[in-house]
Amino acid sequence: MMTAVENLVVSNGGLGNGVSRELLLEVLKEGGAVKSLLMPPNKPYAYVTYASVEDGQSAHRLLNGRVLRSQGQEVTLYISYVEKVDSEVSGVSPLPSGLSVLEEFISVEEEALLLQAVDWTSHTEELTVQKELKNRRVKHYGYEFRYDNNNVDKDKPLPGGLPPECGAVLQKCLSEGHISVLPDQLTVNQYQSGQGIPPHVDTHSPFEDTILSLSLGAKTVMDFRHPDGRSVAVVLPRRSLLVMKGESRYLWTHGITPRKFDVVPASDAEGSGVVTSDPSNLTLSRRGMRTSFTFRKIRHAPCNCVYPSMCDSQRPPSPPSLPVADSDACRLETQYVHHVYEEISAHFSSTRHAPWPKVRDFLLSLRPGDMLADIGCGNGKYLGINPQIVTVGCDRSVNLVGICAERGFQAFVSDALNIPLRSSSFDACISIAVIHHFSTKERRLAAVEELVRLLKVGGRALIYVWAKEQEYNKQKSKYLKTNKNQENTEEGSGSEERKPVQENRECNVSGLEEQPAEKVSETKLSVHTNRTVFASQDLLVPWHLKGGKNGGVETACESEDRAAATSRQDRVFHRYYHVFQHRELEELCCLVKNVKVRESYHDQGNWCVVLEKTHVVSSSESDQIGCQM
Repeated sequence: MMTAVENLVVSNGGLGNGVSRELLLEVLKEGGAVKSLLMPPNKPYAYVTYASVEDGQSAHRLLNGRVLRSQGQEVTLYISYVEKVDSEVSGVSPLPSGLSVLEEFISVEEEALLLQAVDWTSHTEELTVQKELKNRRVKHYGYEFRYDNNNVDKDKPLPGGLPPECGAVLQKCLSEGHISVLPDQLTVNQYQSGQGIPPHVDTHSPFEDTILSLSLGAKTVMDFRHPDGRSVAVVLPRRSLLVMKGESRYLWTHGITPRKFDVVPASDAEGSGVVTSDPSNLTLSRRGMRTSFTFRKIRHAPCNCVYPSMCDSQRPPSPPSLPVADSDACRLETQYVHHVYEEISAHFSSTRHAPWPKVRDFLLSLRPGDMLADIGCGNGKYLGINPQIVTVGCDRSVNLVGICAERGFQAFVSDALNIPLRSSSFDACISIAVIHHFSTKERRLAAVEELVRLLKVGGRALIYVWAKEQEYNKQKSKYLKTNKNQENTEEGSGSEERKPVQENRECNVSGLEEQPAEKVSETKLSVHTNRTVFASQDLLVPWHLKGGKNGGVETACESEDRAAATSRQDRVFHRYYHVFQHRELEELCCLVKNVKVRESYHDQGNWCVVLEKTHVVSSSESDQIGCQM
């Protein structure tokens, strides 16, 4: 039997089974002076430390088996000694970027006035639209939000407008700088105790950036989740104003878990903000009837945010599927690789000028007079690095090859799978950020084989592909650290101007207080949003073409699009990528005959290999794999 100590565990007496801190502490004090009480969130137990061993013994004797009446049910406490109580507290998670909670934003009188302005007994839809939903009832003003398509009919405003009682609150929001224009749409939701709403993101296309939401009648806890898995629980006190802008509005999902009680900070000083995991300052808060007033401004132009994976204005109308045959792969690459680079070539070239250091080092290591082939040369930024070698480049994009010619470089148009150059004629080849654009393993393998075919025996090939692991050896790539204001993304290292990756998730897009949309089929390619890590290997990466211009020159396609656009917005193109996992590129190269992997490394969000051609394959060796490592 364990020796009596001052530390005890209270089994069956925790936040997870409905025992509040206040109730438990009142009972525990019968045993003696309580030094600390730790109640982990959502756990049916707690830890108590008494001021002395004697107090701990007294509590064990008096309280073990004590029956409490808590939340309408009987709870029996079981007390045991524990040698040590871990009181470490994890760091407090920050609020999502762009999110703020303003406590006591309105007075008790203003709250009563707003609640009285909503007539739930009237069901006439002349001025407003009222709905009875599964988890709540809802009333719309200004414009009806349609739950069948998660949108609004912008040509059919409701004649009543917003209730006049909202005017003073909105003017205060305007004067304090929370909004720059007055909202014209209001959704009022009423939640009974225990009701909630599934996690969702407000649809981007119907509403402008800032969303305001008043919590009236009772407080609640709203859960925010980032696509990379981070989650933050935020307390919304009664009469507080929630302001969502930018990332918190466009990227994080938010929802309210259906339950009768919320875990909230016990200290009165922490009325709003993040619910920490500090077990020394948590208790239960019983939910009451809560009414939310959510104000939004109707958007009259396509959304042009930097979160395309969540943006219904920017995602392809019908996401393509992963190819199942070579013909499917060709069509996918034609639309989502070749066509895109032709459209964005000038803008792409203007952002691709700095050579990546390790590629530069490889080129400078070549001997004078060596022959180099740059397969997928783009705008030719590597063709002039080493003036002592003979270089030739090729690219699938006619426009990018034209840029090479303007710069005085030797380049021609060619598919990387069928290059019209003589076998065994080059001392070196490079393939930088090319092979990840091929949409099947067979085509990626064929691209490596074509590189090796061009090499002389002893010749080397340097290959770079985008890595799924954008954080490696506890170091984030520059891609993840790039300035938020940079629009477009590209793989690679060095000083290249790029914007970090974001996790590719099948995310729901819906209204603030609405049901989530159905998930896209797993075979469909989802759109990647910048600045978070990858969640899947096959995806579409957006490219924002500023002002709809291709480096300042309007294309024929843009001229056609302009007539249909309500305003001149950035055009968004989607490029297909297969991001490589650790060792995947090496394993692919080991399927190629007559090569040796001389080096393999991770470079700023890329997997990279240096191959050496060991010999020329003879007919008798054609069915053998000769990779060495």
